[in-house]
Parts: sequence; C-alpha cells; structure tokens
Amino acid sequence: MISLRPATPVDRAAIKQWPPYPPEFQDLDYALRDGGWLDEYAGRTGAEILIADDNGKIVGFSIIKREPGGSAEFRIALHPGLLGQGMGKTVAGLALAHGFSDPETRIIRLIVRKNNPRAKRLYGRLHFQTAGECVEEVQGRPVEFYRMEIDRSAFRNGA
Repeated sequence: MISLRPATPVDRAAIKQWPPYPPEFQDLDYALRDGGWLDEYAGRTGAEILIADDNGKIVGFSIIKREPGGSAEFRIALHPGLLGQGMGKTVAGLALAHGFSDPETRIIRLIVRKNNPRAKRLYGRLHFQTAGECVEEVQGRPVEFYRMEIDRSAFRNGA
C-alpha cells in the first residue's frame, strides 16, 4: 500500500541514483538528478518533498510548495521502472489530499509539458482544469507547458 512521508536526505540521494527515464520521457530525467527538483525545492520556504513509499520501497515523490494567498504548486515524479502502471494517479491523489489538508490551501497548480499527453490526461482524470499556457526555460531551452489547476471543491467532488 502506497503512503506518503517526508523525504530525508537519504531518500533524496537514493532517488538521484535511479536509472534514467525511458526515451519517451528522457526530457524529464533532469528532475531526478543533481540540480533537479529535489535540490531546487529542498529548503525552500513552504515546500514539502513527500516520498511515495510502498512497503519500504520508494516508488516516487511529490512536491507541494505552498504560496501566499492560499495556493500551492504541485510536482510529481515516479520511479522510471514503474511508469505506466497506474501509480501516478495514486501518488498524485495522496499528494493532493495532503496539499488540501491545510485549510489555507484553496487551489493547487501545476505545469505539464505540452508534449506529455499522458500526464495531461492523468491530471484531467484528477479534475484539474487547463488554465492557460506558458513557456519556461528548462536546462537552457524553452519548453511549452499547459498551466493546470484544481480547487478544493473540485478535489473533494472528484475524490
């Protein structure tokens, strides 16, 4: 059974040793490595890195970064060997429940690459709505994203 717990430095080091993502997801691999999401969010005010633990095995992680005004940023990554097995929905659902457990959090936002339709479908099944588009620089290159968000009532009604 998958549960979430706070990440430790040992967890972050273990994730950085995961094998690379398969070619279809190779543009996302940077998130797992030195200078990636774990380093970017560790120690940031309002950020929580949560380990998705399945009976002592790290299957993924999520990040909830609370922001002023009742919003939070959301990110998720799964072990490269576990992609496509339905764990993303479970881990994301647990992370969103954790995010909305703070009564101040009214809305959770994310960005998803336009070239990642599987992730966009997952977020749609979780009741996120597309809220626009943006271009962000990732590893020195411009990347097109959809902005998506879910509010507390949509989460409760869909959960």
